[in-house]
Amino acid sequence: MKVFTIGYEATTMAEFIAALQRAGVERVIDVRALPLSRRPGFSKNSLAASLKEEGIDYVHLKQLGTPKRGRDAAKKGDVAMLRQVYDVQLGLPEAQAQAAQMRALAAEKPSALLCFERDPEHCHRTLLLEAEGEGADVVDLVP
Repeated sequence: MKVFTIGYEATTMAEFIAALQRAGVERVIDVRALPLSRRPGFSKNSLAASLKEEGIDYVHLKQLGTPKRGRDAAKKGDVAMLRQVYDVQLGLPEAQAQAAQMRALAAEKPSALLCFERDPEHCHRTLLLEAEGEGADVVDLVP
């Protein structure tokens, strides 16, 4: 199974969609705890609408997002704390259920995990795939 990841930091909607289309992505799996953004077009409803116009499905899996404590740690560059907080989050039954859903969705059609950070090494989506993406071929897209 191939799983794409993508961050929308410092990009436009046009560049974002073009990167998805070049890779053949047919579904975006939003793994943000809070699917809101100050970047125009990247909040949940407007993002879903833009993707739909391009024939790309949108699914939000809130329980796979990072809790506030983890987001704060990430902003400070404290990867150890981010990892600790996110490990606890992934251990929750709700997160485990959504991780199973994520795997099923990604196996069904080409899918990209979405979060804000451009660099996947500074984002929980990498931690998510380390923990829940066993055997997946991970391709990080950069718009």
